[in-house]
Amino acid sequence: MKASERVEALLVQMTIEEKIAQMVQIPYAQTGREESLRWAKLGAGSFLHVLGDNAREIQQAALHTRLGIPVLFGIDAVRGHALNDHATIFPTQLACACSWDREIVREMGRVTAREVATDGLHWTFSPLLCLSRDPRWGRVNETFGEDPYLTGELAAALIEGYQGDDLASPESIAACAKHFIAYGEATGARDANDSSVTYRKVREVFLPPFQKAVDAGCATFMTAYGAIDGTPLTADRHMLRDILRDEMGFDGLVVTDWSNVTSLVRNQHVAADGEEASLLAALAGNDMMMNSPEFYECALRLVREGKLDEAVIDGAVRHILTVKERMGLFEHPEKTGVPGCIGCQEHQQAALTAARRSVTMLKNNGVLPLQKAKKIAVIGANGNDIRAQYGDWTYFTHPRPTPRQDAVRPYTTIWESVKKLAEENGMACEYAYGCGPVPSTRDDLEDAVQAAQGADAIILVVGDEISQIGEAKDRANLMLSGSQIALFARLRELRVPIITVLLSSKPLALGAVADETDALIVAFNGGAHGGQAVAEAIFGVLNPSGRLPISFPRHSGQVPVYYNQLPGWHGGNYCDLPQTPQFAFGEGLSYTDFSYAELWVDENTLTASVRVTNTGNRAGLETVQVYFRDCVSSVLTPVKSLTQYRQIFLEPGESRQVAFQLSRSDFSLVNQREERVTEPGEFILMIGHSSRDEELLQAHFCLK
Repeated sequence: MKASERVEALLVQMTIEEKIAQMVQIPYAQTGREESLRWAKLGAGSFLHVLGDNAREIQQAALHTRLGIPVLFGIDAVRGHALNDHATIFPTQLACACSWDREIVREMGRVTAREVATDGLHWTFSPLLCLSRDPRWGRVNETFGEDPYLTGELAAALIEGYQGDDLASPESIAACAKHFIAYGEATGARDANDSSVTYRKVREVFLPPFQKAVDAGCATFMTAYGAIDGTPLTADRHMLRDILRDEMGFDGLVVTDWSNVTSLVRNQHVAADGEEASLLAALAGNDMMMNSPEFYECALRLVREGKLDEAVIDGAVRHILTVKERMGLFEHPEKTGVPGCIGCQEHQQAALTAARRSVTMLKNNGVLPLQKAKKIAVIGANGNDIRAQYGDWTYFTHPRPTPRQDAVRPYTTIWESVKKLAEENGMACEYAYGCGPVPSTRDDLEDAVQAAQGADAIILVVGDEISQIGEAKDRANLMLSGSQIALFARLRELRVPIITVLLSSKPLALGAVADETDALIVAFNGGAHGGQAVAEAIFGVLNPSGRLPISFPRHSGQVPVYYNQLPGWHGGNYCDLPQTPQFAFGEGLSYTDFSYAELWVDENTLTASVRVTNTGNRAGLETVQVYFRDCVSSVLTPVKSLTQYRQIFLEPGESRQVAFQLSRSDFSLVNQREERVTEPGEFILMIGHSSRDEELLQAHFCLK
């Protein structure tokens, strides 16, 4: 998009020092007040992780510079404005993705934007569009799961929620699509490592969600830490200029991830010093350098010595000023939001709705819903640990870890919520810590067994905790850690029905726990009201409707187990494990059943239809999933790929014909020449309850 007259007029007036300062983003929490004020007076374009009056002080310093260009304030509000301890804390992206509901995610964006704007801030570093195809990676909880289509749909909805109809609205903030690109595909799931993928594969698998972000009008993009084929994304001109801008049509601001310019020297060793790193980053197409303040002096020297054309600087600053103008910051430097809305009841209700829709039941032998028990035992550290329930990217963990900070209400843990509902139904309820994911002096399996004696049902809460979640916290072993497996075994000896709740940041290899438990509910990190949502599902107040956005491995050595793998594996099984995951993408149970029949496809109009019937005795929400397979293609294509889905609510006995309008582009691939094309030939369309073959109806059709 062509820059406005105001932006061009500002560029003409700016000195080279003022231009380069705009390209620097300063982390307030690390830099401190005095140094941050110095940078504001120097003309730094952006600050991050600064709240309230501190942000206002920085903004006033910037507005009193020669040209008075406002500061752009960024924050990691990735699941609500959760670095503010009084804000509304939503489930993580992964948990929200279990809803498969665009409107749930869009509303999370709306609420987050309103609260961030009310704090006077402008910009969230969200959504994360990386794919979680290897659950050993530490940042799985920040993703929408393993599938490109679902990720793109939910990411676009979140962007629409953040940005609204007008970025200049007092209640809108700028979104940031990150991390560009293939960050989650790092070798060995080792955070920020090289991603061993080709550009053809990048285009086919990882670009589509980002294209949806561009199409949704996302204002900013963030470059990834890692590298593709040995070239760090921060230095990849082909990816940032040729593909992102020229091909995909992105016209916003590109910001590096944390210290990415510095990392070119210290970690990746593709630059000898700061000047070389700054030159690479600027030429590649990065507009703003996050937490690499040395860029300022280095870039000044490069321009003065004729090594860096000032036109490159002008292009970057033009993007920065244009985003600030779109946001209305020249007229209104401080977003106002809605005074009094932070953590308000309306917003808490939105978070509760998201938590309810995220609850995913994967197993039930009839023990649920729990209605006739006289005594219930809730066991496990995660059953009463709000820090574990939140996961990372909240005021407990960022921008600096504050483990001693008290949790701020409202929130309810699983134990608190189960106790409340149990007592309302005349049931006795007892809690025991048992053990946590990490061994501690509090571990006491005997006490847990004693608490469960005489119970009619045991609710065992297992999972992971903050020390196992997030950046630089990749796992080699996905099995339940600590003494959690031993605790399950001891409780199983009591021959009491066990309802296992997985409260974790990612799929874990549950082994015998999944095989032997009577019921299994996946909660992931459900936010402030995740405990209430789980308890409601257990007692049948809530009919679970979550569907997995990611597959569960049986063993760490089985990964990857994502559903849309390429064919060709000799034998199709390990010699000691099946090929199939423990639980598959799209899977999830409810307290009713759905049947599928009458699938047909019109290959001329590319219309598909299937009849779905609620065969149970309770109303329920079904997610009708549409997959396809290209039977013969010029390159390997997945055994199945999600291409559409629709959610329908059916009363008991109700039946509905569900139609889908498809297009040729829905069946496209990227060929050897890196062109996206739809090849003629035979295809299989599959519609059903999950990605599992046995839950899908199939119909063959041809494209000419």
